[in-house]
Amino acid sequence: MTKLSVNVNKIAVLRNSRGGNLPNVVDVSLDIERFGAEGITVHPRPDARHIRYSDVRDLKRVISTELNVEGNPIPSFIDLVLEVCPAQVTLVPDAEDAITSSAGWDTIANRQFLTDVCARFKAAGIRTSIFVAPDAEMVAGAKACGADRVELYTEAYAAGYKADREAAIAPYVVAAEKAREVGLGLNAGHDLSLVNLAYFVERIPWCDEVSIGHALIADALYLGLEKCVADYLKCLGK
Repeated sequence: MTKLSVNVNKIAVLRNSRGGNLPNVVDVSLDIERFGAEGITVHPRPDARHIRYSDVRDLKRVISTELNVEGNPIPSFIDLVLEVCPAQVTLVPDAEDAITSSAGWDTIANRQFLTDVCARFKAAGIRTSIFVAPDAEMVAGAKACGADRVELYTEAYAAGYKADREAAIAPYVVAAEKAREVGLGLNAGHDLSLVNLAYFVERIPWCDEVSIGHALIADALYLGLEKCVADYLKCLGK
């Protein structure tokens, strides 16, 4: 079954808005694990506006599920990942001032760079995933770069879901089938929610993992964090 990895960046945003350590990112992450999530995702950025590099180090020491560290593989990010050795690193082509992820990699144009980065992480025993648009060519390109998985950028699916979910999911099914064909694991994330998650995994049941943060934390304001995690797991058939 598809695993749920919860992105805790928004917990760090709340903490940083006031200073101090409330809410505590580590404590909340441990609670999320206790509530049934099968992974914790963090996406540190150079300006440390939410997750800080120190948070990544602290989380690696205590969580018992998989730690997934996302980010643009700039030198400081590469050094952090090699130091911490998470279960998975997800390569995302963020600009430094990006509000959130807004595009997948062009795995053809960036093949040499991504190949070199993947090789460094894989040599350290870290599973490597490349963030891509739902494009079979980009998926095949990720395989050529030496990635273990791709993460499909699901913003377009979420945006089109209410109008025509069949049309919205169609390119993702094609990309997911290409990943399976070439032997890549499959992750997905960005704007997945209680509204659209169940249908996504119904149509692509071989998806290994979904990474969900913003919608889940927003839902938790109404549902409570424990019930919210349970509801997302229910969408995954658990």
